[in-house]
Amino acid sequence: MTAPHRPSLDEIAQARARIAPHLARTPLVKLDLGLPDRQIFLKLETLSPIGAFKLRPALNAVLSRDPESLRNGVAVTSSGNMAYGMAWAARLIGVPMVAYMYRGAPQTKIDGVRALGGEVRFISAETWWGYIIGADRPDAPELLINPVTDQAVLDGNGSIGMEIVEDLPEVDVMLTPYGGGSMTTGVASAVKAMSARARVFAVEDDSATPVTAALAAEEIVTIETRPSFIKSIGGPSLVPQLWPIAKDLIDGAIAVSPAEVTEAMRLLFRKAKIVAEGAGAASLAAAIARPDLTGNVVCVISGGNIDAEAYSTVLAGGIPAA
Repeated sequence: MTAPHRPSLDEIAQARARIAPHLARTPLVKLDLGLPDRQIFLKLETLSPIGAFKLRPALNAVLSRDPESLRNGVAVTSSGNMAYGMAWAARLIGVPMVAYMYRGAPQTKIDGVRALGGEVRFISAETWWGYIIGADRPDAPELLINPVTDQAVLDGNGSIGMEIVEDLPEVDVMLTPYGGGSMTTGVASAVKAMSARARVFAVEDDSATPVTAALAAEEIVTIETRPSFIKSIGGPSLVPQLWPIAKDLIDGAIAVSPAEVTEAMRLLFRKAKIVAEGAGAASLAAAIARPDLTGNVVCVISGGNIDAEAYSTVLAGGIPAA
């Protein structure tokens, strides 16, 4: 697997121009919580055609490829939203698409892939992780695009950060959910290149905090995890090919609890009528939990694809089962 590099502003701008005809710019809106020392802004990636930011990297990964390499179709390993985005992108260019997903992924994301003509192949969590870190790969004819380390993925994610700084040059704090790390790395690459004042923090579910552990140990470590309803962030370890770039860009990690995340989900619905999945609301939970992060605080609301039953539990004041 080829190691990625930190995206340049030129690479991010090219990715943004490539995907722009197919994806409207998402808004940056102020969430008025009456806090005297903080202004909280929301980057609403929930308004993407697939309800999540992953359409950006999926589109850029497909549209930047030589069409001949996609002749047999495209494949991706994903817990949900990247598979959804790749199915959308594959349908756009008219090629077959396969998603390698583990059982337990949100049904709404599985259904979304299939509705767009994608094929879902279920694999174990161990096999899934092996595909992510490049330790193994499926024996299949489709072009396999890594959802974390593919350079076009990072470049596409950088378009989020570029739009944020254009809309709010005075951004002080950027909060992004950290799963594999491609969104945090892409966004931070753009934000740090465009703003000398901005700090970027990775947000984790406290049921699985590999970024916090790696920063403390100054190296990647394997940690114990607990089951959580929050999908797409957290895990037993970090993707080794990406971590050297990510650690140089982030200013720290913030762990939030499922209780804090569900309260943020309810707040988004109550104050702004925004539906967010757990990972999507994690950045807002972090903004509320950390009063030391002052000034203009931007939270990337990364996705809103949550199963109806789980969301009804949240709105009723509960925490969905893991």
